[in-house]
Amino acid sequence: MAGGFFDRSSIVAPPGWSRWLVPPAALAVHLAIGQAYAWSVLKAGLGTGLGLSGTATALPFQLAIVMLGLSAAFGGTMVERRGPRWAMFVSTVCFSAGFLISAGGIAIGQFWLVVVGYGFVGGIGLGIGYISPVSTLIKWFADRPGMATGIAIMGFGGGALIAQPIEKALLAAFGTTQMGLSQTFLVMGIGYAIFMSVGWLLVRVPADDWQPPNPPQASPGATGSGPAVSAAQAIKLPQFWFLWVVLCFNVTAGIGILEKAQPIYQDFFATSGPTPVIAAAAGAFVSILSLSNMLGRFIWSSASDVIGRKNIYRMYLGVGALLYLVILLFGEGNKVLFLIASMLILSFYGAGFATVPAYLKDLFGTYQVGAIHGRLLTAWSAAGVLGPLIVNAVVEAQGDVAGPSKYTLSFTIMIVLLAIGFVANELIRPVDPKYFVPDSERGGVEDAAVSGSGSDRNQEVSR
Repeated sequence: MAGGFFDRSSIVAPPGWSRWLVPPAALAVHLAIGQAYAWSVLKAGLGTGLGLSGTATALPFQLAIVMLGLSAAFGGTMVERRGPRWAMFVSTVCFSAGFLISAGGIAIGQFWLVVVGYGFVGGIGLGIGYISPVSTLIKWFADRPGMATGIAIMGFGGGALIAQPIEKALLAAFGTTQMGLSQTFLVMGIGYAIFMSVGWLLVRVPADDWQPPNPPQASPGATGSGPAVSAAQAIKLPQFWFLWVVLCFNVTAGIGILEKAQPIYQDFFATSGPTPVIAAAAGAFVSILSLSNMLGRFIWSSASDVIGRKNIYRMYLGVGALLYLVILLFGEGNKVLFLIASMLILSFYGAGFATVPAYLKDLFGTYQVGAIHGRLLTAWSAAGVLGPLIVNAVVEAQGDVAGPSKYTLSFTIMIVLLAIGFVANELIRPVDPKYFVPDSERGGVEDAAVSGSGSDRNQEVSR
């Protein structure tokens, strides 16, 4: 992978190259790795075909999410240094190899190879792929960073909508025998390798002197090229940890509904119709929430470019807490109100992921923003444990409590967490310029021309 083809210098866009080719490149990677959200289909097939327990078939997915956070956190600096083509290629190799290793493991009856393949190797592809386009998109779209990152990260949320029917079709065609499952994983590995290759072949970075059509305007008297905080310095600053709390608790609140969406719906409306009808409606409810998750990533993150990042997180956290309260007080028996509130909560959940790269750019500049984003994603790993734990453990600890009442305590905890996140967001202030890397030391890592002035960024963070 060493050499000119993968070096950042080899993918500098020529004059006249359209920046609108970068979002499709990012989507090629994110739509693929978003397959992780559709693991439940493969999980069911593995359980049926290999006679494995639910706990066993969950292991590959759980390890993949852990590796996503770890590889994003520890590989972020290298992604910044080597550039997006290298990162997307590594993601392609690891993610597709995870399926191929799993296919081989299933074929010879060694399920541990599925755990290692999909979970460990594929999980590295998830983490590197997730952060691979972030810095590049922000540089190309310095005038609309929320929209740009929203497009890409919307792909991760929507990847399951594409993967689910493909997985079901493959399992129906090949069957859930040992050989059939192996063939399904093999086809998916090859298919994703081809699809993701579009991303690393297409992606380009802007030239040092390139500017967007409507570049950020420097305020009168502003000097320098704006914030530039290193990843090593960022994690020592309170702004990073306040934003870590914001992301963690916003994600925790979304997972609280997403992780148990079907049983929650059935518990709230168990007496509203025949059991088969309620079960079918609960399945549709899960699909609607997935769509809300995907659309929220683009709609709300784009809105943040207009109203500001701090303001949009005030909505995610403050309105989110109120929506949980609405569900507790009025959700039982009121399907319309319950559905609207749940859809908005899940849209805020997805949007929290999509908006945070732009928030990081406002605070720390485009210098090493991908590496900082990778470290921040450890909040996702924490929320992935915390959210299901709150809902499942609290509900189970209540014993035989029936209906919506079994969620009163867990939803109340979610409201408290969102309130804490709201306070953390209010405490975020612009970074003191003394922590900036001097312009003379920034080298080629940051395209200073598109990063705006320090005064501009201060105004953005204060909104």
